[in-house]
Amino acid sequence: MATPVELASSLPLPAAVAASHDAHMSNSMQKEVLRSKCMKLDNSNVQVAPYQALPVLGGPKITHHRAAALDVLEPRPDMSEEERLSAVHEVIQKYMKKLHERTSHHMGYPYNLDFDFGALEGLNKFSINNLGDPFIESNYGVHSREFEVGVLNWFARLWEIDEQEYWGYITNCGTEGNLHGILVGRENHPDGILYASRETHYSVFKAARMYRMDAEKVNTLDSGEIDYTDLKARLEANKARPAIINVNIGTTVKGAVDDLDRVLDILQETGYSEDRFYIHCDGALFGMMMPFIKQAPMVTFRKPIGSVSVSGHKFVGAPVPCGVVITRMRYVMALSSDVEYLNSRDATIMGSRNGHAPIYLWYTLTIKGYEGIRQDVERCMRNAHILKVMLEQCGIKTMLNDLSNTVVFERPKEEAFVRKWQLACEGDIAHVVVMPNINIDKLEDFVQDYVNSRARMAIAGAKRIANEARAAEQSEGSDVEC
Repeated sequence: MATPVELASSLPLPAAVAASHDAHMSNSMQKEVLRSKCMKLDNSNVQVAPYQALPVLGGPKITHHRAAALDVLEPRPDMSEEERLSAVHEVIQKYMKKLHERTSHHMGYPYNLDFDFGALEGLNKFSINNLGDPFIESNYGVHSREFEVGVLNWFARLWEIDEQEYWGYITNCGTEGNLHGILVGRENHPDGILYASRETHYSVFKAARMYRMDAEKVNTLDSGEIDYTDLKARLEANKARPAIINVNIGTTVKGAVDDLDRVLDILQETGYSEDRFYIHCDGALFGMMMPFIKQAPMVTFRKPIGSVSVSGHKFVGAPVPCGVVITRMRYVMALSSDVEYLNSRDATIMGSRNGHAPIYLWYTLTIKGYEGIRQDVERCMRNAHILKVMLEQCGIKTMLNDLSNTVVFERPKEEAFVRKWQLACEGDIAHVVVMPNINIDKLEDFVQDYVNSRARMAIAGAKRIANEARAAEQSEGSDVEC
């Protein structure tokens, strides 16, 4: 009888699926949807999924850029191990060069790329996993719960909730924070209706689809802020059912902040008592900045909110996506349960959780401190206003909400420019999110490049018109000769 080792070593690497001649496999493949057939590789308008944010004007303009595959370098008889390792090293070095270039031209997405975790490099040797409840250790001992709880306590103080009254955890991203906040609301109000503005991050409407919730997409003002009149009318129309409301602390595209106090006033005016509503505050980027701005309305658990979430890799900065979600202990009990396998409790969405992320957040918060974060916020807000003025000096229409570091402007016509600077676009607008890693020199380079791009597109347009006119003249001359 063959040993397990012999059985395993007798299995060759499978051939590519396309090369298989198995009859059953062939019949099955004919029924599959091919990825390449679903990609939009030109500038044509495409249908946007129902949960995505709507464009400002005109139809959505989406171009799918195919991602390349980097083949795994399998050992080959004609290549020595030294040659193979050299080839691997070359691949990594090329990729590092690409990362440096792409990072230097990053402007459109809210990621703080100004961080240095060189002191933590040794941690990559460990598989750190915070699976389960952050406040109750499991039998898996390679975790970073002490860092995680320290970070959570820092945010609890920031949002003014007693350490014994809150529950939370460090998520894998901002979307997970929204999914968890909406889930807690749904579990406490199973027949509740979700209300969110049209400019809400798409993950909130994704949550409604995942949890099979009824959702109301509320209109927005020109600023991107929720339309309070429309919200009130929708709440009035559904008074028989509880309300689960997503309040934006900075919308995705325009950076608009919904007025939490006004939402609470509307709930009171429409007859919703505190036991009949749940408010989740999506503060992905600006939820971290707002507490450091004097004139900003406070997001605090002293008000009757249910949860707040932020992204950790955005304003704080981290080499991996991560986030923080905080809710009230009394609310999370609706979905918390003991797990014997872990010897812990769990109310998280994911099972395994990145144990490195809490250390990155703890390290940054410790090194910078409250005052350092405040200085970062001040610099970002100041540089956002500088960018707005620079663009306007060049004749480019802009918009900047009072409580935002997101500068909105006319969508560039040159696709290569959009790709170069990694701009986030929607409809006829684009934006730059001014983060701590973006200094005035980079803003100046961007504006100059944008002006040059507009000139290139204008000249190309003028030449196209001239060529069309010449062609028309030649066509008319040919008709006369005939």
